[in-house]
Formats: sequence, structure tokens, C-alpha cells
Amino acid sequence: MVAADPSVLRGIPEFFENELGESLSSRTESLATFRELGPPDLCHIIKTNSKSQAKDIGSYHYVLGTDASSSGPLAAYLNSLTYSLGSGATKSPWKIRCGTYCCFNAFSRVDMRVEVRIPGGVEAYAVDVRGDKYPIENSSMWEEAHVSAVLRAILDDNDEPDGNDGQPLLGLRKVDPLPTLAAEKRFLEAAAGQFWKGWQLGTEPELQHATFFNNHLTNGLVKYFTQAGRTREAAKFFEPLYANDPEVGAVLAQALLDTDEEIKAVQVLYEALKRQPMSYGLLMVQIDFLKKKRKLDMALRLAKLAVVHAPSEFCTWAKLTEMYTEIGDYEAALLSLNACPMFTYCEKDAHRMPPPVRTHLPLRATGTNTKSDEDSKKGAGGSGSIYDENDPRENEVHPELRRLSFLSLRGTFSKAYHLLIRIAGKIGWEELLRHRSTVFVMEEEYRIHRALAEEQDKTEQLRITEEVTAPGAPLMTSMDEKGPEGDRPDDVEAPMEAISLDDDTRGRDRESSPQLSDDGRRHGLSIDELMKKTGAQTHSSGPSPENHTPNPRAPPHSVSFSFKNKRLCEKWLDNLFMVLYQDIRLYTLLKQEISQYKNQAGANANVLLYRKTGAEWEIYGDLAQRLDYKEDAKEAYRLCLSQKFSMKSWLKLLEMHSDEGNMQETLRAVAKLIAILDRAFIETTYPSPIATCLFKIISRHGLAKVQNALISLNLPQHEFRLITRFFEYAELFSVEGSKW
Repeated sequence: MVAADPSVLRGIPEFFENELGESLSSRTESLATFRELGPPDLCHIIKTNSKSQAKDIGSYHYVLGTDASSSGPLAAYLNSLTYSLGSGATKSPWKIRCGTYCCFNAFSRVDMRVEVRIPGGVEAYAVDVRGDKYPIENSSMWEEAHVSAVLRAILDDNDEPDGNDGQPLLGLRKVDPLPTLAAEKRFLEAAAGQFWKGWQLGTEPELQHATFFNNHLTNGLVKYFTQAGRTREAAKFFEPLYANDPEVGAVLAQALLDTDEEIKAVQVLYEALKRQPMSYGLLMVQIDFLKKKRKLDMALRLAKLAVVHAPSEFCTWAKLTEMYTEIGDYEAALLSLNACPMFTYCEKDAHRMPPPVRTHLPLRATGTNTKSDEDSKKGAGGSGSIYDENDPRENEVHPELRRLSFLSLRGTFSKAYHLLIRIAGKIGWEELLRHRSTVFVMEEEYRIHRALAEEQDKTEQLRITEEVTAPGAPLMTSMDEKGPEGDRPDDVEAPMEAISLDDDTRGRDRESSPQLSDDGRRHGLSIDELMKKTGAQTHSSGPSPENHTPNPRAPPHSVSFSFKNKRLCEKWLDNLFMVLYQDIRLYTLLKQEISQYKNQAGANANVLLYRKTGAEWEIYGDLAQRLDYKEDAKEAYRLCLSQKFSMKSWLKLLEMHSDEGNMQETLRAVAKLIAILDRAFIETTYPSPIATCLFKIISRHGLAKVQNALISLNLPQHEFRLITRFFEYAELFSVEGSKW
């Protein structure tokens, strides 16, 4: 294993370069492509071996959470790497000759770099998007870099179950960005100074325009306080900023609502809306508040108003769809969902690195047996990571499961799909299809309507031609019969007015068609029945046979089917219906298969283990969770973990148990995850998914009760100490529930 190599850093991931400095050159070339917060920090070092003729080697790894308030902490981080060479008492012949730490300043769009030479000095400089290098003379640039670095650490989702769009970044080392109250205070002061420039950082992919109340800076602060249950601190931060701009009241009011200060929150919303009545952010907070109070009619009116004020934003239309679903108007919900503006998903800022010559992912030696999930093994195979200990057969997946269309949904399309699932969960698949055919023009309807319209058009044109060229019909007219523009004769113009593709707008059937369409809709007639009924009524209302000239051609069909109250379904929404059908079909087949095997197996339920691989059970767990079948999802994740190790399945179970308030199961999952992460030298406390779930339990049961429950589990001493550091963080930062 690579871990025995004396040239690697102990406990730190590394990628080894083919050529010295190629990672720095690649980052410089990629600077122009960074649009928002930028990628994780890059730490590059060059090692030399003075005891042999070996060439210098270059390696790099990614870092999140390092203090970037000045060049000093970054230089100290590079210097700390010198103590990671060698293993214990064994001294490594390799030495770090120099190192470069790169931190992207998302406000000024420059790369802040600190270069350390050992022995030697420290040089700090900035590199712009053109690759030009210049010294850092403005201290405010370090403040911007500090805020950018902390926000990247807070908003990073690489350790989430589906983090980084399902492709976790390897070689990432995370440290706590704000480990002390003093560090937090320093960051909040810097964030307040840069708050009015936060819109420059961009926002979530579901939003088209960044605002003061919705951008990466605001969202990062809200996530940092909310996930720890410290919404009171968030309210204190946003309150002075609210005085300068009323739209900040949306964030302040939400923080006050989370702290159960509803009266004060309503006052903030009232005053802010008087100052800025067209702010959809304020309306969205008010809608959620009214929805919680079950004032659905009032919330619906506000949702419509939010759409009027921000018609180009997806979130306002999604909120309107949600409200229609809540009140049970599913046809209106489908129409509003169909009207949602969809945006192309923008990938996160990332490096474009050349392939490394070799990879080192450290793993602590222990007897614990773990296995990997399929997604992570692709980049970690043979590198000494925990993902190498899994049976490869457990990662095999049926081709149909690999081709699930949902896996390609991102951004607004994923959000819209969950709204469609919510409607289907309320009324069922059959009712959803019925409402769909009621509000949208179906393919067969459109095809018939188009064919009949074309047939009538050709028939009318041919009839007009025959009337004009009939014996005795005047082919030429005098100038007296022409208008000033050379109009056609009246006997030709009259039949032209009768040509109509839409009977409820003009034509000879103007009075009869709308009535027939309404009648057909009232009685729920099919297209064929409606056409037959319309044709019969048209025939009965026509001229008598005695006054009608015989025609050898068949009588033309009347285009009487009206689309006045129907809409064309957007292509993306039509695709989402197909995705939902695929998910429901697979879930139904799985339930039938499980039921059959349980009946056949009787007491021996392990027969299921021989029918699906661990990776397949994980996919079925995701499928059940998407469709909101939580118990089935938990069962699938447990079956996955019984066959292989999967960090994703553990995190999913941890989240479900914490949401339910199941303290014992949550602590068991935390103990398992902590042991695995400790093997991989991952020691972050907060923000992390483990801390978020633990803080949910603490806020619900109290810290003292959770500590007693942990003691009752009789965990090994090492694991017990690893978990108690989360309790220490909760006490230090006064997480909700830590006082009782």
C-alpha cells in the first residue's frame, strides 16, 4: 500500500504530479472559469531527498476551513506539514523544500497565494484571471479572502450523502473553520463589512438573480446558525443590517420565527413590506408563516402576488404550486408547475487538474472491517482507502437501475420533480393522469385536431376554386367592382371568411362550437364522442337537402374540438411524468418481489440477501425515499449495510433517525460513522452532517439526557471520546438544548 512510502504525508491525502508545478499552472488557467465562491483551497508542496539522487517530487491536496485572514495562518499551515513526514519514530529522508497555498478571493476574483521557502522567507501575492501576478497592498483583500474561505467550508456538501452532485471530491482535507468564539466573532465582523457585496458571490442554482436576502454569503450565515439551533444569534447579526435595507427583513423574520418570537417577526414583516412592498422574499416568509398557521387562502393570495412581483424566478412559481397542492386544487397546481421558468444547471466551481501519477489516501491501521459504496470506489481503488475493503460483487448494479432518469436531474428540474411527486403522493398516479389529461393537450387530441384542421382547410380551398371556375362564373371584373386596393369580388370574399381553424373565434359555427365544447366538457365526453356529437348537431342545423346542391365529395369534418381551456405541456414536464412513471414502476416491482420472497422464505428472511447486491439496495433506498416511503427506505438501507459498507447509507439512516427523534439509533449511527471517519483522519466537528443530526437530538431531548444515553451504550473509550467533542462544541457555542 502507498501508505508505507516515506515520501507521503502522514494522515493527509496527496496527489503526486507528473511534472513539478503542473497543479499550480492548471489552477491559474482555470481562474477565469470560477464564477461564484470558487473551488476548495489548493496546497502544493515540493519535496526533496538530499540523501539520494532522486528527483524532487511535487504533490498537492485540497483544503477547506483554514484561516485566510492574513498570510500568517496560511504560512503556518504549510509549515505544519513538515511534521507530517515520516511515521512516528522513523525519520523520513524527504524534506519539504517549498510550498504554495492558494485561496480564491470570490469578491475581487483573484487567487491569493502564499509561498513559503524552507529555509527562507514568505511571499504573499495575488494572481488575477489573466494569470498576472502582483503584490497584495490592500488589507481589505485579506478580509474578503477570509470570508470567502469560511463560506466555502460552511456551504461545502462533499461529506453529505449526495454531496458534490453525487461525485465526492477526493483528496479534500477539512478543518473546523470557526473552532473558537473569538474566531467566530472575527468572521462575523468581516462578514458584516462585506455583506452589501454578497450578491456578487452568486446564489443557489434554483435562483436566477442574487439579492441581499438570498446569496451565498447570506445563505452561508443562515446555514451556519440554523443547523446548530442558534437562530437567536442569527437574528442578532441581521438586525442592524435590516435598518439599511428592508429586504434583509426576510432573513431576520425567518430567524425570529425559528426562535418562536412570532409577534416580533410579524412586526418586522409588516414594516418591511410597507417600505418594500414588491419584495418577493418578504412575501415568501409570510406565505410559510400563514401555511404553518393553516391560513391557506391568505397564503395562496400572497403566492399569486409573489409571482406577479417575480415572474422570472422559479421559487415563486414553485411556492404557488405548493399552495395549490395544499388546498387540493391539483389542476391549478399542474398549470403553475408547467409555467415554472427552468434554468440550466451550473456546475460548482472546480479544478481541472491533470491526472496524477499516483494517489495517497491515508487510512489508519485497525481491525475494523469496512466496505465501500459504488460511487466512491471509482477514484479510490488501490490507494489505501476504506473503499478498498469491499467485495467488488456488492457494487454490481442492474443496467436498468444505472439508467434511472432521475440521476440526471439537477437544479430546478430536481425541485420540480419533487413537487410533482408531492402531487402524486396526495392523489395517486391514476388521478394524476386524469388531471393531466384535463388541463393539458394530449398528443392524440392535438394530432386529431391538426389533421381535421388541415382537411377542412384543403376542402374549403378546393370548394372556393370550383366556385370561381364554375361555368357562368365571372372570371374578370370591371374596375367599378374593385376596391381601391384591387379587392376580390364579394362572392369570393364571403367563402374566405368561412375558413377557420378555431371555431370558437370566427366562422360559420361561431355560435354552436363553444356551446358544444362546454357541453362535452361537462359530461366528460371523449374526443370521438365529442366529434360525433358535434358533427350530428352541425348536420341537423345545416340547410335542407332540397336547397342544397349535390356534392360528389364526402362532407367535410367540422373542426369543433376547442383547446380554449387547455395548455400545451412543456417538454421538460412531460419528461418528468415519464421519470415518475419509471420510479413508480420500479418501486412497485420491488415491493411485489419482496412480498413474494418473504412469503416463500417464511422465517428465513435472509433469502433476500441473495437476490440484490448492496449497491442495488442503496439505489432502492434512494428510490423509496424520493417517493416518500420512509420505512421502506430505512429497510433498504439496512439491507445494504448488512452486505457492504456505505457511508451514504449510514448518513441517510442517521438523518432519518434524528428527524424522528430516535436517540438510541442516532447515537449508534454516530458511533459507527465516527469510527470510520477516524480511520480516514477526518476530524472535523462543525459544520458536518454528524454534528447537525446530533444537535437535532440535543435540541429535542437536552444535552444531559443525550450524554447519559451515550454512556449506556458502553462504547469503546476511543469512540466515546470522539463523540464527546461534539458535546463540548455544543456547550461552548450554546447550541439549543445544551443548558438542560
